[in-house]
Parts: sequence; structure tokens; C-alpha cells
Amino acid sequence: MLGTLSRFVYDLGLEPYGFVAWRAGIGAVATAGFVAWGLRRGGRLVGWRSLDGRARAALGIASLAGAALNMAMFLAFERTPVAIVLLCFYLYPALVAAASALLGWEPMDRPRVAALVIALGGMVAVVVGGPSAGTGGGLDPVGVALALSAALSQCVFVLVSRHGYRTVPTDQAMATILGVSAAVAGALALAVGGPVALTLPLSEPPELLGLLVFGGIFGAAVPSFLFLAGIRWIGPVRAGILMLIEPLVGVALAAAFLAEAIGPLQAAGGLAILVAAVIIQRARPAEAALVPAAEPEPGPAPQPGPAAPTLPDRAPRSEPAQEVSHP
Repeated sequence: MLGTLSRFVYDLGLEPYGFVAWRAGIGAVATAGFVAWGLRRGGRLVGWRSLDGRARAALGIASLAGAALNMAMFLAFERTPVAIVLLCFYLYPALVAAASALLGWEPMDRPRVAALVIALGGMVAVVVGGPSAGTGGGLDPVGVALALSAALSQCVFVLVSRHGYRTVPTDQAMATILGVSAAVAGALALAVGGPVALTLPLSEPPELLGLLVFGGIFGAAVPSFLFLAGIRWIGPVRAGILMLIEPLVGVALAAAFLAEAIGPLQAAGGLAILVAAVIIQRARPAEAALVPAAEPEPGPAPQPGPAAPTLPDRAPRSEPAQEVSHP
């Protein structure tokens, strides 16, 4: 939703750095509220000091990668046509797949190669296949470099988030990552535009603040939490390929709210992306699924007591495991 949403926000006078700071900040607050709700229901807060050195480094790298991704993308949008930025950014699933194969995590078998090729081809068709594709400005080398750096940051985030800080629950990890993005963007907004770059939503009509709240919750908190959970469930390659559905959704929203028509080539590209999603979901997983959030440490063994009555016609249940296989 962010491409369409940012267009409305910019029309109301907010600059990119301020938009990123507000969006990430509201997302961090919303995610922190979810963390607090979980703690009240018996969850466990994983503190920074309780992490080992590797987990701290991984969470720090993921946080900085998320902040760098946001900054690079919105700077690229200012200098380069949106289609070119998206085309460069969505090279990251290929980078993730190549890195995962080199690391020995997920070998690139035939279904994965086919899904990646089909999805990338469909993504290109979605991005450049519109009636007005190729318009909106010249090709700026700095903008292209920023978009490619955003793709690299996303690749780093996906790879690090698979195994790097497993002891941190998904909601707590995303609250930290969004908080770092908000702090970095806020500092840059103050440095570039002064205090007004951050206080503008408080002095403008309520429409701007309403859009920011909506974007912070449904364009940051919810999707970021689900994205990290998805990476932990199905692995970086599958998550990266399935994320190629995002340009399809973005183009459809632009057509609905910004009157940007969808061309036949874009429709064919969207169908190709959906076909690739089906292929990758039906492919045999290369590694066992991981639970989407860290589990609390097992408590003390229960004291012996009266045996529960045995239910008839029931198969014995197996003990839960940390890693489970996909059906």
C-alpha cells in the first residue's frame, strides 16, 4: 500500500524522511502494544542482556538493514521513475536464492529455479508493462544505485532474520527493528528539514495524521510482523519469491485509487507471479520449518498426580518439537 499511500502523504506536504519516521514510529508503538498484550497473557520478555553476542549482532544488523532499506528506497523514488526503482529492488529474491544456495541452506532445485524465473519475469511485466511505462523522468545513476542498495539491504535482512536471533520472539524483534528505523529516519528528518519535518502532521488537518496512523499500523506493524514470521516459517527463498506478489498488489491499488490503468502485459505478469507462488508452495521444503517466534524455556516438570482418563479411539499424541516438517 505504501506507493499509493505515500502519494497522498506527499501531496499534504510531508517529506520522505518525515514519512518514514512517522510510519516506522507508529508501527513500533503498535508492535510494542502487541508485545505488552502478550506479556500480560504469560509471555516472556527477552532482554538485550540475555542475548549472546551472535544474537545481538544479528538483531543489530537486521535493524540497520531495515533502516537503510527505507532510506534508500525513498531517496531513489525522488530521483528515479518508480518503475525502475521497483525493478531494481525486486532483484532481491534472486540475491536471497543465490546466497541461500551458497550457504547450503536451500539448494536451487528445478522447482525453485522455475518459480524464481517465472516470478522475476512476471514482476518485470507488472512494473514496466503499464500504458505509461517508461515515463516520468530520465534514468539517474544515483537513483539506480540507491534502489540496488535497497535490494541488498533487504537480502541481508532476510538472510540474517532466518536464524540470526531465534531467541527473540517475532513481535519483540520487529518492535526493535521498527524503532531503530524510526530513530534513524527521525534524525535525518531533523538534520535535513528541521523540527517542522517531524511536527508537520500535528499542525496540519487531521487527514495527514490519519493516513500516517493507518500506514504505521497496516503498512509497517502488521506486514513487518507477518513477513518476519513468514521468513521463520518457510525460509528465505520461499518468502522472497512470494514477496514478488507485492508489485502486483501495488499496481492494482494504484489503478483503483490513482486511476493508473493496468495494461494487458501487467495482467499477464500478475498471473505469472501467482503461478510462481503456487510452484514454490508445492515444492518440497529444503529444511524443516521453524516456529515463527521464540518459545519460552520449559518450566519445571509437573508433579505427579492422578492420571487423566483415557479417551477411546484416540491415537497417542507426540511431544511437540522445536522443528517440524511441512506436510
